[in-house]
Amino acid sequence: MGVPLVDLTGWFDGTGRAEVAARVDAALRESGFLLITGHGVPDELRERTRELTRRFFALPAQDKQRYAVRTGGRGWLPPDEQATGRADGGMAPPDLKETLTFGSDDTEGEDPFFFRPNVFPSEVPELEPVVTDYLRRMRTLADELLTIFAVALGEQEDLFTRHTRTPSYNMNVNHYPPLRQVGPAQPGQFRIGEHTDFGTVTILDRQHGVGGLQVRGADGRWEDAPFDPAAFTINIGDLMARWVSDRWRSTPHRVLPPDASAPDEDLVSLIFFYNTDPGARIVSLDGRYPEVGGGEYLKAKLAAISIG
Repeated sequence: MGVPLVDLTGWFDGTGRAEVAARVDAALRESGFLLITGHGVPDELRERTRELTRRFFALPAQDKQRYAVRTGGRGWLPPDEQATGRADGGMAPPDLKETLTFGSDDTEGEDPFFFRPNVFPSEVPELEPVVTDYLRRMRTLADELLTIFAVALGEQEDLFTRHTRTPSYNMNVNHYPPLRQVGPAQPGQFRIGEHTDFGTVTILDRQHGVGGLQVRGADGRWEDAPFDPAAFTINIGDLMARWVSDRWRSTPHRVLPPDASAPDEDLVSLIFFYNTDPGARIVSLDGRYPEVGGGEYLKAKLAAISIG
C-alpha cells in the first residue's frame, strides 16, 4: 500500500510547491493517507496538549461525569458512547476509548449544532490556552492542506477554502486505556472500529503502539500505519472523496484493541477533523454525485455512530 512521508518545507518556502502538490496527489490516489513533516506546529505544543489532557483522563469517573456529553457536544464522551464501526449502518460493539472533545465555537456560526462553546475542565486550568492555540494552528494547517489539494488538481487555489470561511471542525482527544483497565475486547471490538472519516481532511497526532492504527489497502489487506514522531498522519474523508469524484481514496482504517503482549499500553491521540461551512453546497467535480450540504452530510454520519 505505502503511506509516504511528505516534507512540506518546499511548499511553505516556495521552493517546491508543485513537487509537494504532486506527491500529495499521488499519496491520496494510492492510499488516501500520508505523513507530513515541515508543518510548522511545535512539538512542544503537541506534547503539552497530550500531557494536560492526560491529567483530565486520570480523574475519577465521577469528576469526569460533570463534563459528559453526547456525540457532537463539547466535553467528555464516556466509554460506550460511540461505536464508530456503525458509521455505514452495520452493527459493531462500542469503541474501547474515552474522548475529550473540542471544536468550532465561532459565535457567528450559522448552525448551533456545529458552533458551541468549548468546555474546559476546571481541574486542569492550564488546558484552555493550550487547546485554543492548538485548534488555531490546526485550522490554519487544514486550510493550507486544502490549498495544496487544489493545486494538486490544477484548480484555483481557493477551490476548497472558499467553502471554509466559517467552517465547522472538532478535535477529539482519544484516550485508549490499557488492557488491565478495560479487559479483553469483545468479538469484533476495537479501540476504534473500522470506518472512513466523514469530512474534508483529518490531521492526526498519534502515539505508536501495538494496539495502534491500521489502514486497509485497496486489496482489502490491513497494514499497520507507519509512524514518525515528528509527523502528522493525514487522510481525507468521505465528503472530500465525493467532492473530487473519487480521484482520491477515503480509506477505511481502525485502531486495534489492547494486546495481551502490551497490557500496560496507554495511548492518547489528538485528532482534528476539518469540515466545510455547514451551509456549503458541495458538487463533485465531474457531476458524478448529486449536490449535498456539508452540514447535513456530517450530521447524518455522526448520528450513525452515536449509541443511544
